Amino acid sequence: MYTRADAAPTNRRAMALEMRTACERCGAALVADDPAVICSYECTFCAACGQAMDGVCPNCSGELVARPRRTTG
Repeated sequence: MYTRADAAPTNRRAMALEMRTACERCGAALVADDPAVICSYECTFCAACGQAMDGVCPNCSGELVARPRRTTG
């Protein structure tokens, strides 16, 4: 029987998201600390478009969730 400790990877690497600079639906500019939504394929939309699409990515039908913010500077 495997335990959680047995299944844990020993050499984890941080995975970076591609922080896109424009909404894929309306083209609005998105800076690093702007609220935006993203799917698991990194499709990125402004918050208004994400809400208008009911939180569903039009490209892959995946769930759109809040994109993590990065502070600039």
